[in-house]
Amino acid sequence: MPRKSLLTAPMITRRHMLTAGAAVPLTAALGSGIARAAAPMLGPATPEFHRFKLGEIEVTTLLAGTRTVGDPQTIFGMNVSAEEFAAASAEANIPVDKAQFFFTPTIVNTGSELVLFDTGLNAEGITAAVTAAGYTPEQVDVVVITHMHGDHIGGLIGNGTATFPNARYVAGAKEFDYWATTDNERFATKARPLAEQMTMLNDGDSPVSGVTAMAAFGHTPGHMTYMLDSGGQQLLIAADFANHYVWSLAHPDWEVRFDMDKSAAAATRRKILSMLAADRVPFIGYHMPFPGLGYVEKQGDGFHYHAASYQLSL
Repeated sequence: MPRKSLLTAPMITRRHMLTAGAAVPLTAALGSGIARAAAPMLGPATPEFHRFKLGEIEVTTLLAGTRTVGDPQTIFGMNVSAEEFAAASAEANIPVDKAQFFFTPTIVNTGSELVLFDTGLNAEGITAAVTAAGYTPEQVDVVVITHMHGDHIGGLIGNGTATFPNARYVAGAKEFDYWATTDNERFATKARPLAEQMTMLNDGDSPVSGVTAMAAFGHTPGHMTYMLDSGGQQLLIAADFANHYVWSLAHPDWEVRFDMDKSAAAATRRKILSMLAADRVPFIGYHMPFPGLGYVEKQGDGFHYHAASYQLSL
């Protein structure tokens, strides 16, 4: 009897076995008539907080709210043409007809004090954000206000009582003095009632150990940023010196509606962005895409924003 050639015999490989095994449940599922992809749409979602180490301290950014606005050129790039604004937006792959604002207070745990920088739009929002991050309002020892715009002081008081009952308060002297001369209702109801508990500081002063106030005037008359320094590492809590990661950073001379002194604000933007880029210091921007943490590099006549990933989490 002739021998059967090995060349014509079927060969069963590991790949064939795996493929055959995978086909069984697939066939069964198809035959059952049961849909496996009927989960409901849940909508966009963003984490509520982001925590990382900076030297010996712990920093937590809080998402205290978001807001989508239409026609963003009524806010940014007010001194350039619609064509230039649209071209810059298209180059950055962002829509020209709407923008999303983030509101990002920051908690710094020094190991001896829990320090909150800014308080969001209202007491309910900041209370929820602080709680989501694992703290309680009663644990906050110090509240530092970078400036007196409503989305930074809105959470100081709710229903007539202080949101952070055990805290002392810190604000820039120039900033407080300016708003005290106005009839601004938000300042009158949120900040003025805490004046007796508020420490006023100036450029170079320290609200707590390891934190230094840095004047960043222009957005408001006494707007402050705060440099954190721990274990040889630095980070700037930058507040509102720059309010958009493209329209403010790539184009620091573009006018912003909410900057009270537009030429001073532009000069401040260039000064701070140049420092951050040269020294490679990360910063937290109050309105930057959450978690609000990133780096800056010089690019052309402006600057480019690099969102932080794992650099400060290792």
